[in-house]
Amino acid sequence: MLKALIFDCDGVLVDTERDAHRVGFNRAFAEFGIDAEWSVERYAELLKVAGGKERMTAYFDEDGWPEDKVAEHGGKDELIKALHKYKTDQVSQIVTDLPLRPGVLRIVDEAIANDVRIGVCTTSNAKFIDAVLDLMGEERKAKFEFVHAGDVVSKKKPDPEIYQLATKSLGLPQSECVVIEDSRNGLLAAVGAGYPVLITTSTYTVEEDFTEAARVVPELGDAPSPEVTLADLSALTDAGANN
Repeated sequence: MLKALIFDCDGVLVDTERDAHRVGFNRAFAEFGIDAEWSVERYAELLKVAGGKERMTAYFDEDGWPEDKVAEHGGKDELIKALHKYKTDQVSQIVTDLPLRPGVLRIVDEAIANDVRIGVCTTSNAKFIDAVLDLMGEERKAKFEFVHAGDVVSKKKPDPEIYQLATKSLGLPQSECVVIEDSRNGLLAAVGAGYPVLITTSTYTVEEDFTEAARVVPELGDAPSPEVTLADLSALTDAGANN
């Protein structure tokens, strides 16, 4: 029986990577006078690295650091933190104009109506996820019991640490919960923590390997023909309990 539902944010609640995060990174580079611009294709490759600060570090390690900006900010870590702060401010504004993915509000409302607990586990910054949850309205937002975001853990997805933290927050067996993710990194993190996982593929993840997922769909979907209902999610917990 389903007692809790845990959402990833990017690609699950809002399809943010291409038209929000990528744009925010590019705005930060321009603002700081750094000669870098991430194309849609390059960003697809960079998404293999979880976490914005980690992603920028990997990019500069490969393509070369802007040494003048590193010196100006007092070191590589300081530059990355400054870039990430500016990028987060930008993306928190951009996301207000983006739609929630189909079926998100419906599933959240079904969960609330059936006393299924809800929370979020994401590598995104807490300020950003706060802006995303604002899209749901105050009443729905208040029903989220926890938002584990950004640097709340020492290791980001695909490490299971953030979902292990969710287990502590919920105090429930993983078999009574379902995680909704959109990427292989997220899938591995959730499965590694013992959760059944539903994948809703997003712009950048449709070709990824989701072998370990309990189910894969293109979206949650809205009425009159939803792809996934709360009963479907509950069935995933029943299936896991019988394995």
